[in-house]
Amino acid sequence: MYSICYRSPLSCNSKESNKKMNSVKTEEDIGSIGLVKEQFATICEPPDELILDSGRKLGPITIAYETYGELNEARDNVILLLHPLSMDHHAAGRYAPDDRKPGWWDNFVGPGKAFDTSRFFVICSNCIGGCRGSTGPSSINPATGKPWGATFPVITIRDMVNAQKRLLEKLGIDKLFCVAGGSMGGMQALQWTVSYPDKVVAAIALATTWVHSAQNIALNEVGRQAIVADPNWNQGDYYGGESPRRGLALARMVGHISYLSDKSMHEKFGRKLQDRDEISFDLLTDFQVESYLQYQGLSFTQRFDANSYLYISKALDYFDLSRGHNSLASALRDVQARFLVLSFSSDWLYPPYQSREVVSAQKRGGKQVSYCEIQSDYGHDAFLLEGEQETPLIRDFLRHVREETHA
Repeated sequence: MYSICYRSPLSCNSKESNKKMNSVKTEEDIGSIGLVKEQFATICEPPDELILDSGRKLGPITIAYETYGELNEARDNVILLLHPLSMDHHAAGRYAPDDRKPGWWDNFVGPGKAFDTSRFFVICSNCIGGCRGSTGPSSINPATGKPWGATFPVITIRDMVNAQKRLLEKLGIDKLFCVAGGSMGGMQALQWTVSYPDKVVAAIALATTWVHSAQNIALNEVGRQAIVADPNWNQGDYYGGESPRRGLALARMVGHISYLSDKSMHEKFGRKLQDRDEISFDLLTDFQVESYLQYQGLSFTQRFDANSYLYISKALDYFDLSRGHNSLASALRDVQARFLVLSFSSDWLYPPYQSREVVSAQKRGGKQVSYCEIQSDYGHDAFLLEGEQETPLIRDFLRHVREETHA
């Protein structure tokens, strides 16, 4: 089902490993995290503002976050989860018993799950630039009393990580047992180990890259142009009026295509028609896949801010872990964290070779790294969906690191 590349404490090909994977419990077998509540912290208050990569200052900053599990007395059981672009701090559980859906990584977070809340204190925070409680372009600029809009400073992945570090300081947490995330979250996990090498014991990076490629940038630029071409964007000053829903929906449609694989789209939709037996021979929505993308785009506009999409997608495009260094290996030189890197065979947004580049650079530097390419037809979204394959890898990795560092 999967294979470990390079030296690893995990044994992917053993009968015991296969047995473990086949015996992974489902959500029905394992108790849910239950009801959770979002929390808010104010950090970087003047004159101690956050200095951004652009040179601008940002503060005060509000960070929305959630916690799961209990912080132990030694305060050394903390796992920081880092979300992808379109998600937020609500990683697990429900806010109310009748919530239609739990948090975006609920199948991974909870008692006995990959991130076992009976052992670890798990934190997930909403990145700066977001629109679900953390300071971003839809927040009020204290200098003007109006929403920031397009006057919000441009941010980077490193800025997000620096803000998270300030949040942890506010919470009295000096060191992380693990940072973990997929996609944009994986980039933040990598950046954490480089920016704060002595503050991270372990890192898990899933379906991610160390540098945004020309193809990645091109896809994001199409989405951004769709937003700014919407007449309702109004140079980013649309709060209190009509928002650029059409542009944001188009951006989401483009992005969503990149999250899927050719095989998964073929199996789910093929060339099936929508609500008709024959093609229309006009410009109506004929195919189910067209209707599906339109639905995805529309639903996204109901929970996400167009300006946040502009800022966060730009942060992705600026991401280059080797920036300021001679090479990727040089950037990773001081990293102390033990690594688990997972890629997915059908992910064409961040193909497995990009994960292998990270692993190779770590190996050249003598770092402790485990790598696994998981066979999956889900495309980039596999890191959210392949819990049955990912859970034993993550759980065993965390257990090995815990045993090695607490011997």
